[in-house]
Amino acid sequence: MLRKIRILLAAIMMVMVTLLFLDVSGVLHHYLAWTARIQFLPALLALNVLVVALLVLLTLIFGRIYCSVICPLGIFQDIVSWIHGRSKKNRFTASGEKRWLRYGVLAVFVVAFVAGVHSLVALLAPYSSYGRMVTNLLLPVYQWGNNLLAGIAERADSYAFYSVDVWLKSLPTFLIAVATFVVIVVLAWRGGRTYCNTICPVGTILAQLARFSWLKVYFDADKCKSCSLCTKNCKASCIDFKTHKVDYTRCVACGNCLEKCNFGALHYGHPKAMATQPAATADGSAAADQARRAFLVGSAIVGADMALAQAAKKVDGGLAVIEDKVPAKRSTPITPPGSVSASHFAQHCTACQLCVAKCPNGVLRPSTDPLRLMQPELSFERGACRPECVECSTVCPAGAIKPITVAEKSSTVLGHAVWIKANCVILSDGVTCGNCARHCPAGAIMMVPSDPDNEESPMVPAVNSAMCIGCGTCEYVCPARPFSALYVEGHEVHSQI
Repeated sequence: MLRKIRILLAAIMMVMVTLLFLDVSGVLHHYLAWTARIQFLPALLALNVLVVALLVLLTLIFGRIYCSVICPLGIFQDIVSWIHGRSKKNRFTASGEKRWLRYGVLAVFVVAFVAGVHSLVALLAPYSSYGRMVTNLLLPVYQWGNNLLAGIAERADSYAFYSVDVWLKSLPTFLIAVATFVVIVVLAWRGGRTYCNTICPVGTILAQLARFSWLKVYFDADKCKSCSLCTKNCKASCIDFKTHKVDYTRCVACGNCLEKCNFGALHYGHPKAMATQPAATADGSAAADQARRAFLVGSAIVGADMALAQAAKKVDGGLAVIEDKVPAKRSTPITPPGSVSASHFAQHCTACQLCVAKCPNGVLRPSTDPLRLMQPELSFERGACRPECVECSTVCPAGAIKPITVAEKSSTVLGHAVWIKANCVILSDGVTCGNCARHCPAGAIMMVPSDPDNEESPMVPAVNSAMCIGCGTCEYVCPARPFSALYVEGHEVHSQI
């Protein structure tokens, strides 16, 4: 019963976490954002004391149930292992703990975090690894499916669906997502929880707490017939049927061993308390008690879990193909609104790509800079950071982007616009434009004579840096190709006007 409850909860959590990344409507995050905030590492970085305390308490009571019920990467490994297990049963063997590897990776993780090597921290973060896989590998497929439904609905005069652009936001991040997917699938296919128990830093941290958990899987040696089924079905390779020992630092309380034991030799509970229980009676009352305990355990897990919640081408008039813009080369990258400063953002962001997936304007994309690899930054080839949009600040689970109101967003200075005279179509093509001035939401751009001494000279844009908020609207609407005549230079520290 414990295994069935665990599978049900894990399936629900997996679906919700995945939908949070896939949702193109921007609606589901209002209901599912809590699934990101209860992940251990994001909660720790966000200094969410309540969530961290509840996860610690959950582990001290039930063991590493977090890894098999809440963590999407852990659940993904279980799915891969289950698929392989359908064709090759009883394939696991007991193995010793790879302490040098577990604690070596954890030490590298901690040193990288302290030293500011954030790309390595992001690479090892389990929730972020799953987020990158979904965003880069599954989201495009989901979006293509959405666009197909949008085309069908349009023919039926329905607007239940709307098309979205599908494009590669970052080749390095895509390749890292592919490599991560391959590594995890291979390890889970061959060894079940190998990645979880040797590489994942969160698994290593929770392992130390699981040593002292109140409820554990333990043997009744008198009933054990040494059939080895428990060992052969333990995906964590942590059960040694010969010595009747379980390595609780690796056990994720999945319940597989309990289901496979045909002699009632394995139990999940508090070992000392269970030792005082009377033997089973002929009418099976002890078995009924065990079922009731499993039900209560599952109910408690549910309660704890709920408590944690508290490419068609663009054409101009159908005639000429519009040349794509080339991203501006900025001396200082632009971090998302609500990130406070570049240093704060770098220290807290785990590059889970949730804000990238949820940005309705298409301005967030993973950085290709080695020092900030995979961490989101703003670029304005496909849209502008609209002053009324605060979507990214509502979904960040790690505190890298703090929640802000629309009023705060519209007065937050992310950077300042810079005019490049050589790129301006007014001077290069001899046409009248003024797109930047007409669309600037802050009124920071006005058109002035290109020759101050000649009022009849072509009118060109002039940027008032004191009023500019760095939203990128001017860069986005500028018709110059491939380089915009205006680009936004980021600020290391955000300010208010």
